[in-house]
Amino acid sequence: MDSKKSSSSRGTRIKRNNSRNSGNWRKKNSNFKRHFKGGGGGYRGGNGGGHRNRTRKMPSFDPSQFINKNPIEVQEVVYEPKHTFKTFGLDSKISNTIERMGITTPSPIQDQIIPHVMKGHDVIGLAETGTGKTAAFLLPLIHKAMHAPSRKTLILTPTRELAIQIDDELKKFAKGLNLFSTICVGGVNIRPQIKSLKRNNHFIIGTPGRILDLQRQGHLRTNDVTTVVLDEADRMLDMGFIGDMRSILGSTQKNRETLFFSATMTKEAEKVVHDFLKDPIEISVKKKDITNSIEQDIVPYTQANKFETLMLLLSKEEFTRIIIFVAMKHSASKLARQLNNNDILAESIHGNKTHVQRQRALKKFKSGNACVLVATDVAARGIHVDNVSHVINYDLPQQFDDYVHRIGRTGRGNKKGRALTFVPN
Repeated sequence: MDSKKSSSSRGTRIKRNNSRNSGNWRKKNSNFKRHFKGGGGGYRGGNGGGHRNRTRKMPSFDPSQFINKNPIEVQEVVYEPKHTFKTFGLDSKISNTIERMGITTPSPIQDQIIPHVMKGHDVIGLAETGTGKTAAFLLPLIHKAMHAPSRKTLILTPTRELAIQIDDELKKFAKGLNLFSTICVGGVNIRPQIKSLKRNNHFIIGTPGRILDLQRQGHLRTNDVTTVVLDEADRMLDMGFIGDMRSILGSTQKNRETLFFSATMTKEAEKVVHDFLKDPIEISVKKKDITNSIEQDIVPYTQANKFETLMLLLSKEEFTRIIIFVAMKHSASKLARQLNNNDILAESIHGNKTHVQRQRALKKFKSGNACVLVATDVAARGIHVDNVSHVINYDLPQQFDDYVHRIGRTGRGNKKGRALTFVPN
């Protein structure tokens, strides 16, 4: 479960080392508290404890525009939905499942998009993660698959993790409905995926590169796909999947339904929309301001004391589930090792890890067996973990969009969160 642990159980996640050496850093660096409300300072061992890649582009992002504006008390405007899950026209089996799951009220994007998907319209949904957009497209598509078993939906995602999470949600909503799905993603053995494609799948969920490989090898026919969902399309474009996306979309039926979901609308995204969507209805459910639900601040540090500053922060009781972002793959692994060596249960996730390793790390983090996840920007999208108390930008992001996606891992839904960015003195 992803529920937040109480402070009384904190010892199961962050172990205290009572040796004389382990306690020295707290005494030596108590003066850091004057630099930063709640802690501040630096890290011994440099940028994530690793050497710098001299070819790496230095970040141009300046977080100062978002700092010290919080805490801000925002009077939230309560959204009044026009529908309930029973009035969308969904099959009663689906609405009953939703009710058993304890979901009572549609989120804004669900309230506004589900009716259009039910009618077969192409849609553009502009929304950040944590707004309920996955259910916004899954629920009506499950309904359609129930009543037209020959329908086939292809869902494209930027990452393996997001594909798995969508499939998990699909299984929850379609429980007992005799609907089948398969996941086709890179980084894992392709043979089980080839085997799974031989059965009648109502939903195929995958990353563009692997989907295109399977299609070209003749294991996946896309000419009978009736609906294509592009989830987190801007991220897929950022990752260089534009050619794959165009090849896949171009091979599907011309009269297909296309659902396009993105946090931002770039010029490249606009071209995809123009070329592949038919008279789309655009629904924008964007948070009014990034500061509404996330308190942001900086952590000043000197290079010699960066790690000790981090340790000072993590010693505080309010730090219960933390994602730490670093710039480099080797930095993620090394920082996680250093945290574990200092009795903080940490896992790392980055592009060099295998699919199995990444899933194992995520499982430990979600279950509470690790309270810290050290990640590169591969985790900024498509990884949804409830009750993340803090996001720490240990290395500066490259640009504003990266910053937004990173800190969006906390303060999700109606929860509040805190984002801290390490800035050199």
